[in-house]
Amino acid sequence: QVQLVESGGGLVQDGDSLRLSCAASGGTFSRNFMGWFRQAPGKEREFVAAIAWSAGYTYYADSVKGRFTISRDIVKNTVYLQMNSLKPEDTAVYYCAANSRSAFYRTPRFYDYWGQGTQVTVSS
Repeated sequence: QVQLVESGGGLVQDGDSLRLSCAASGGTFSRNFMGWFRQAPGKEREFVAAIAWSAGYTYYADSVKGRFTISRDIVKNTVYLQMNSLKPEDTAVYYCAANSRSAFYRTPRFYDYWGQGTQVTVSS
């Protein structure tokens, strides 16, 4: 069974930075894409960023483009989300996800494995 474990969330101020990590373990599925999603209270889960595991292509939501950077360490089986210039509207639970699809999707239902989530709170 594939396990994804996020870490790195916390409480920061407007304009600060945070780096989230997601360590993958277990299972033998072909991990083609890993992504980050977030869900604020009362809102639907939304796409933040994704990376093609082998090729390293990256994809971003317009709301975070230029501020967030997704990367991966293949040896450590870990994906990162560097978040700079954080804003109060970035406050949410951030989830790591993975799938073995052959194409990129930004819709949560196309991801098969999920972490437990890590809270990011940005105060104004």
